Amino acid sequence: MDRFAAMQAFARVVETGGFSEASRQLGVAVSSVTRQVNALETMLHTQLLNRSTRSITLTPQGRKYYDKVVQILQDVESANLSVAERDEVPRGLLRVSLPVAFGRLHIAPLIRDFLVRYPEMQLDLTFSDLLANPVEEELDLVIRIGNLDRSGANWLVRKLASYTRKVCGSPSYFQQYGKPEHPNDLAGHHCLRFRYFGGYEVWRFKRDEEVCEVKVNGSLVTNNSDVLRQVCLDGMGLILMPTWSIGADIHAGRLQSVLNDFQFYPQIDMDTGIYALYLPNRRHSLRVQTFVDFLTQRLGNPPPWAEI
Repeated sequence: MDRFAAMQAFARVVETGGFSEASRQLGVAVSSVTRQVNALETMLHTQLLNRSTRSITLTPQGRKYYDKVVQILQDVESANLSVAERDEVPRGLLRVSLPVAFGRLHIAPLIRDFLVRYPEMQLDLTFSDLLANPVEEELDLVIRIGNLDRSGANWLVRKLASYTRKVCGSPSYFQQYGKPEHPNDLAGHHCLRFRYFGGYEVWRFKRDEEVCEVKVNGSLVTNNSDVLRQVCLDGMGLILMPTWSIGADIHAGRLQSVLNDFQFYPQIDMDTGIYALYLPNRRHSLRVQTFVDFLTQRLGNPPPWAEI
């Protein structure tokens, strides 16, 4: 039995929840994965997995073994990377998961510059608003915004940039309906609402010690920020959006921000950072560090959406 291959097969079964998907990702037959896991259990004289027709779960001993196996696999990957990148020239494929709207607006325009600067690198970008599983999806790096549900993963985190949220509208909207001077005025305006986070019907603001909570109404609720932004540009109402999303529109005068002496103050803690996440086995990856350094340089100090 190839113990290392068997450990890889076992870990992939746990992470994918089944032998079939594990075998597909590993590129081997289901029978091969089954034999490898069975051989591990025989060698260890213990049952690692509870198998049923509906699910596969870890036994208590399996959980302990899995945690150790993951660390071993990460250490091996880290060792491989340290040797492969020993010449200090970033090269090879970098697999990255990033948010859809943010990636389209702020990462896509940087791709050309990055690949010209580092011609021996290639990028495989997956656009998704879900927090990816870097092991299951074979990712090197995950970029995410705000509160991070790390799902138990032992992430290493670097902050790339920060943002705020602004209330804004189009010049045509303000010409017709006027500008709110205080958050309480929003109750009389058409407010286009983003359903991505809870409490979207109540907008809450703070100025010094003053806290204002306003129930807002409007003709549109959506979970798509691009649609919300476009309807606002069309003069149909006000939006409360992150500056990374609407900063360029405000700079260009297509949108105007209001209530700038107030801060958005949600009831739930809402992180306003943009982060790069990677697992410890990518700590010494020159490809990861090069890409993260590049993004930090281009997006931070200050970010392109700041000072609006």
